[in-house]
Amino acid sequence: MGVPMAANLARAGYAVQSYDARGNGTHASVRHAAEGADVLITMLPDGDAVREVVLEALPALEPGALVIDMSSADPAGTRALAVALSAKQISLVDAPVSGALPKAKDATLALMVGGNAADVARARPVLEKLGTQIFHCGALGAGHAVKALNNYLGAAGTLAGFEALLVARAFGLEPQPMLDAINASTGRNWTTERKIPLQVLTGAFASGFKLALMTKDVGIAAGLAKDLGVETPYLRETLRLWREAQKKLKRDADHTEIFHYLAKLRAAPARRKPVRKRAGSA
Repeated sequence: MGVPMAANLARAGYAVQSYDARGNGTHASVRHAAEGADVLITMLPDGDAVREVVLEALPALEPGALVIDMSSADPAGTRALAVALSAKQISLVDAPVSGALPKAKDATLALMVGGNAADVARARPVLEKLGTQIFHCGALGAGHAVKALNNYLGAAGTLAGFEALLVARAFGLEPQPMLDAINASTGRNWTTERKIPLQVLTGAFASGFKLALMTKDVGIAAGLAKDLGVETPYLRETLRLWREAQKKLKRDADHTEIFHYLAKLRAAPARRKPVRKRAGSA
């Protein structure tokens, strides 16, 4: 995601200094890439990686710099990082994204932003070069909270859509007429509109978003609910299924490959409880 996003910023006229652990960046280290930067943007797999990278870059950042974390991370970790940055008069905004790789490439991402109004205003000119829909969701951490909840809904909708497809196949239905009817009705979601026709029915299973990342984001949503004392049985069950699928599928599986896990559940023989004979029965 970060590679096309950096390219979009460069095309917009920004002087981009980048570091990528895979070797795709312009600089050889995090600290070197951060030297002289007014804005430091992180696009990383999780909050632990964000904290490690930002703290490594911290000595190279001048007071008044702005950090924009566009990863999917835990809101509590984001707020803790802000405390460490404030000691050097550096501000933090969380701005996770939705839209996956295609929208990162054409700069049409949806951005969920958390932070105080002044910091968000400073970040907006940069964010506008990366996405077309920018939502200031609240104080610092709000963007990450909304992102986690969004991905929980996406994860639950994926399970529901894939299960509906499996039931339809078992009943002998052709998938496309079923999808046409659902997508004209109230049951439509991103899975029925995009994932099933473009990933499952084609056999591609290449959405560009990994199963491990979806599982992580659902876990963040579940942790948020637990910390707030909100009872969420459906969220817990959704997380359980994604974690089980992560154990069964290959390490770098695309998140749409959870369809294979669900299909195997259907194919598994039903467990029968042993019948115990009562004493004295024939």
